[in-house]
Amino acid sequence: MRIIFIGTPDFAVPCLEALVAAGHEIAGVVTQPDRPKGRGHKLTPPPVKVLAEARGLPVFQPERIKHPGFVARLKELAPEMIVVVAFGQLLSKEILTLPERGCVNVHASLLPRYRGAAPIHWAVINGEKETGVTIMYMDEGLDTGDMILWERVPIETGDTTGVVHDKLSAVGARLLVAAVAQIAAGTARRVPQDDTGSTYAPLLNKEVELIPWEKSACEVRNLIRGLNPWPGAFT
Repeated sequence: MRIIFIGTPDFAVPCLEALVAAGHEIAGVVTQPDRPKGRGHKLTPPPVKVLAEARGLPVFQPERIKHPGFVARLKELAPEMIVVVAFGQLLSKEILTLPERGCVNVHASLLPRYRGAAPIHWAVINGEKETGVTIMYMDEGLDTGDMILWERVPIETGDTTGVVHDKLSAVGARLLVAAVAQIAAGTARRVPQDDTGSTYAPLLNKEVELIPWEKSACEVRNLIRGLNPWPGAFT
């Protein structure tokens, strides 16, 4: 299938690798612009760009994916499907309705729980015993589209967000390839989400990262695990 892949961080890398390995035609890879990183503020490419260039795939790094000029460029690429994994910008309705087979997202939670930008962190911070990955069709809402596939993943007592991240990224890549195959075969399900069970996983901030010593030892431990390795808890 002819696919445009849209993603940025390490979490998205196994998904792109899996699509390439499955023989899909990657018409283009859209990722965030290079950003200054580290103490030296060296301009650093996002992980998805590094993989895409290593595989000889065309890379696009728009400041605004909704810009009319870039939307026109996406149309020229004529994708059958768009796959989005942790990109970092919202897609416009014009982009969502562009591919014939739809836009598919890999989300690192068991939807409708933990919709939003930081589902792994919040699952660990909240002391959840399990989380998972959901493959869904995208709509204009925030992680509200119909679900195709999902899989539960246990969170062990000592797991940090980094450990859970790596578990989910591997599961997400495998589920994504399966979902794309089902869509191509016309056998994919569309399971609506139950909005009454939805929860939200917002971006982290300094207030969250400050250790609340007045809370229980279990809650403090979960916070430290949930903010490890990034951004880290402080006191």
